[in-house]
Amino acid sequence: MVGGTFDPLHDGHKRLLNRSFDLAGPDGYVVIGLTSDSFASRKTHPIRPFAVRKSDLEHYILNRIRPARWAIESLDDRYGSAIDADFDALIVSEETLPVAVEINKLRREKGKKKVDIHQISCVLAEDGHWISSTRIYRGEIDVHGHLLK
Repeated sequence: MVGGTFDPLHDGHKRLLNRSFDLAGPDGYVVIGLTSDSFASRKTHPIRPFAVRKSDLEHYILNRIRPARWAIESLDDRYGSAIDADFDALIVSEETLPVAVEINKLRREKGKKKVDIHQISCVLAEDGHWISSTRIYRGEIDVHGHLLK
């Protein structure tokens, strides 16, 4: 499982998705939680509609060389189905690691098995700071981390 707002879909998101599919392998199954419009509205910058973000994800995934089976589900909170679902691993960034730890804690409390947490390092922009959607919306960098200002 992997989750996010994915708006805009930048190189950091692509690293996260690629790692998810690599870990799943050709016989695996990847669940991608995509924040719903209402949950994403808490962001400090504008967010494109769910359908547009979902279409971008689908386009990226369908153009991968060896995709596993996959599905996109709506995330209405920080956890989505990760508390109750039967799955093996969460793939997170440095930024979202605390949510994964919290998910495992909640799973244990419900008698569910702990899942593996795979953390990727965030992709750095040319200036050495993380690529982030907020920085892209501010006009500091593009989706590849190239400086714009």
